[in-house]
Amino acid sequence: MTGRLLAISDLHVGYAENRALVEQMRPTHPDDWLIVAGDVAERFADVMWALRTLSERFAKVIWAPGNHELWTPQNDPEQSRGAARYDKLVDACRELGVLTPEDPYALWEDRLAIAPLFVLYDYSFWPKGATSTEEALRMAHAAGIVGTDEALLHPDPYPGRAEWCAARLGHTEARLAAIDGPTVLVNHFPIVREPTDVLWYPEFALWCGTTRTRDWPTRFNAEVVVYGHLHIPRTTWHDGVRHEEVSVGYPREWSKRATPPAQLRPVLTPAT
Repeated sequence: MTGRLLAISDLHVGYAENRALVEQMRPTHPDDWLIVAGDVAERFADVMWALRTLSERFAKVIWAPGNHELWTPQNDPEQSRGAARYDKLVDACRELGVLTPEDPYALWEDRLAIAPLFVLYDYSFWPKGATSTEEALRMAHAAGIVGTDEALLHPDPYPGRAEWCAARLGHTEARLAAIDGPTVLVNHFPIVREPTDVLWYPEFALWCGTTRTRDWPTRFNAEVVVYGHLHIPRTTWHDGVRHEEVSVGYPREWSKRATPPAQLRPVLTPAT
């Protein structure tokens, strides 16, 4: 047996129970690669603890940021905001040898480009009945559903999160268009709308992605898409492409499931 491409997301190691899960994570083979699809933690030091721990165990670790890494909590000694905080995370990952959305894409088995993405969201996943983003946000506020990002995820230097998303979309599309061959697309947020259809609170979809990535899996020749954020781990298919939601979630969520928590999801296995 040779190494596999494994994935996990939404580790939320600020919870002691989840930190213990990360401490127990081990590869099944020395050549295993691990995708970490965001929401490692909120505090900068906790993010780095988890990625350092995993990078010391797996042959390669590939990280895409979630919204929680981009928060600036008041109790975090690291008070950088917005794009500056993201840049600090990228720099710290590089010191650990962890690949980020700003690095050259690693090739799995010399044929598949593993592309970690950072594109955020732009409030375009409207709930049913909405005809504009403004109306969709009014509906969400009226229902009492407002993403915590509105208080803790600062878009500096952009005027808003949607504008930051637009800038990231342009940057990322150019990089993906330059890939010659199949890909594995890794994003914290789902890159198609359908996975959000099962949300208990449909208004929360506003904070879950952008319609502008709808054709990316087919356009950029994805063999599989890896994402998290929804805390609903499962496999779905859209336009003939497999999508893997690989989140752990909060202890109050995974403790109720019959399956063991924090199981590394095999995304791909070696061809030989």
